Amino acid sequence: MIIEIRAKNCYAFEEEIALSMKADLRNKKFVSNVHREKNFNVLKTVGVYGPNNVGKTCLVKCIRAIKNILLNKKSGLVPNIFSDSTVCELGVTFMELGRKFAYDFKYDDKKEEYIYESFVEIMKDQYNNEKEVCWFKKDTINDAFECMDEDVVATMSVVAKNNLLYHLIDTSKFETLDEMKKILRRFAEKIDIINMNNIPIEHTIELMKNKGNLQEKVVEFIRNADLYMDNFEYAEMDKIRIKAEKASEKPEEEVLDIPEKLMEQMRLVSTYKGHHVPSILFDSTGTKKIAALASYVIEGIEQGRVLVIDELDSSIHFKLTRAIVAMFNNELNTNAQMIFTVHDINLMDCKRMFRKEQIWFVHKDNDGVYVYSLADFTAQMGVRDTTDVMEKYRKGALGALPDPELINSLLSIKGYEKEAIADDK
Repeated sequence: MIIEIRAKNCYAFEEEIALSMKADLRNKKFVSNVHREKNFNVLKTVGVYGPNNVGKTCLVKCIRAIKNILLNKKSGLVPNIFSDSTVCELGVTFMELGRKFAYDFKYDDKKEEYIYESFVEIMKDQYNNEKEVCWFKKDTINDAFECMDEDVVATMSVVAKNNLLYHLIDTSKFETLDEMKKILRRFAEKIDIINMNNIPIEHTIELMKNKGNLQEKVVEFIRNADLYMDNFEYAEMDKIRIKAEKASEKPEEEVLDIPEKLMEQMRLVSTYKGHHVPSILFDSTGTKKIAALASYVIEGIEQGRVLVIDELDSSIHFKLTRAIVAMFNNELNTNAQMIFTVHDINLMDCKRMFRKEQIWFVHKDNDGVYVYSLADFTAQMGVRDTTDVMEKYRKGALGALPDPELINSLLSIKGYEKEAIADDK
């Protein structure tokens, strides 16, 4: 589970930002929303609000970059365009097998080199005091090198910097470094990142092909979504009632228009009042997104994965988004986590759904981009657990709210001039 994401000079973020999933159990409200393990308390869900084009998706990109770099894949990492520095800094603190770790690195985009890496384990004593134990540090900026495997230290200064160290050497010869590699890869492999505006259906197809427990739960999830659907299945073509010319039609959504996968998608069948029809042609955009999302949600909760969703509320009814979040917050969810960006303020509900630290904002002004939590607003500032947070947000008291002046566009289209309007006043 992710505990904290850190970024500096990456994408929209020039100054350092941090998104924290730490739970403050001095507040006992909605304790089921918290995963508790060995004195560590981690939030099961976090929702991120903010206007368009301020940096919400950049948070998702940071998580994707961390995942890809840890798995030796192309990162897509770029520095902030307004910064003179070419060095991107990313870090993640996470729980793995009941232990807390932190990994940080710096990447020089111009030189294409990883100039800094650090991996520590964070331990707690009986009094909840935290202590960091350094497993590994490679700091080529200051020529400082540490590793529990002493034989590794001598090689750090001469090993290439075009990748993370554990991707460049045979870690099987070094006990600590090999365990570090396994911990980081295992953590990264548990992260699923999806964009609801471009969500692939292949994941659901693969689960639906394999008859079993997960397939049954995916179908149950879709049927319980109240889509007026009797059933949802991966069927043989002879079961589908559709004319031949209809089968050649393309779906409206570009992401589903994949020729080599089209026949497989045709076999995803929705049943309405006994009629079996291809979901790809007959279901609404929102229904298809729910079907695609269902496999990630079910697999995530069943296997304790981290689900990162950009634009959770895209084309989906607000009651369904609430229900999905509630599944992750539920006490029956023991170790799955969801981080999502969202615009729907119906989810911004601290009376029935969220702890204050589960709601985050991204705000942008002329000086920079800021990432902060609702928990940063204290009772003295007028924000309590009983406060109508939605109303506060609507009025702009929490920031991270667009201030559109669309009336100016309308006046321009209609041929009015601001001066003329002012004269009339």
